[in-house]
Amino acid sequence: MRDPGLHDPNEPLETGWREEAPLAGVCSSRLEYSSRGDRVPARLLLPDGRPPAPLVLVTHGARGSKDAPYMDTACLPWVRGGAAVLAIDLPLHGERASAKLSERVLGAIHAGAEPSALERSLWIDWVRQAVADLQRGVHAAGEHPAVDAARIGYVGFSLGALVGSVFCADEPRLAGAALAIGGAGLGPREVDPAVFVPRIAPRPLLFVSALEDETIPRRCAEALHAAAKETKEVLWYACGHTNLPGAALKAIWTFLRKQLCLA
Repeated sequence: MRDPGLHDPNEPLETGWREEAPLAGVCSSRLEYSSRGDRVPARLLLPDGRPPAPLVLVTHGARGSKDAPYMDTACLPWVRGGAAVLAIDLPLHGERASAKLSERVLGAIHAGAEPSALERSLWIDWVRQAVADLQRGVHAAGEHPAVDAARIGYVGFSLGALVGSVFCADEPRLAGAALAIGGAGLGPREVDPAVFVPRIAPRPLLFVSALEDETIPRRCAEALHAAAKETKEVLWYACGHTNLPGAALKAIWTFLRKQLCLA
């Protein structure tokens, strides 16, 4: 399966913007845009008073959102360093959460288990929507005059690393990607990250994994690392799934700065 989230190029890109009060050195906007008939809530963070900045898509983990505290912890220093950051609510998360469907779809992710026919269908459609949302997000953010959407990087945490493997595989503007606390062998093979991650090459790829991860088994993380082609780098940290240290976030930023040619 190639590009499972391919959106209809004839679908109008309907966007709505709302400026927020700026943070120290960071301008913040809320936006919504259309994607496969859905509305995607997003947040765009921009360096204050700088030329057009390269775009970094940063995607949250399961049961998280664009507004999760760890997203600001990670993203605000990156914006102050010169990157524009777009964070969206993945389908069935944040403002898009559904009491009926959110947990059911997340339940379709199993390490080494064969999903049922219903789970397979739900998960494949979820990935299709998420990838299309990210593709459309690049176009939506590119409408802002302070964004250089010709240069993009990607950072995905946990669930964001899984869907990021699929999104990044066929994104031509990608300069590099950092996939944190992700793994392979989760969910249906049609959208297994290990199937897509080889296609990210030759763009540089950084893996960040947790030695004490209680959510992603080490064998799943190592399988994803092994599936990727060069150029790749693997960093392990003595932490659990939800407590990546500051050193890991700094390593991701060092990687992004190099790939996006930021001083």
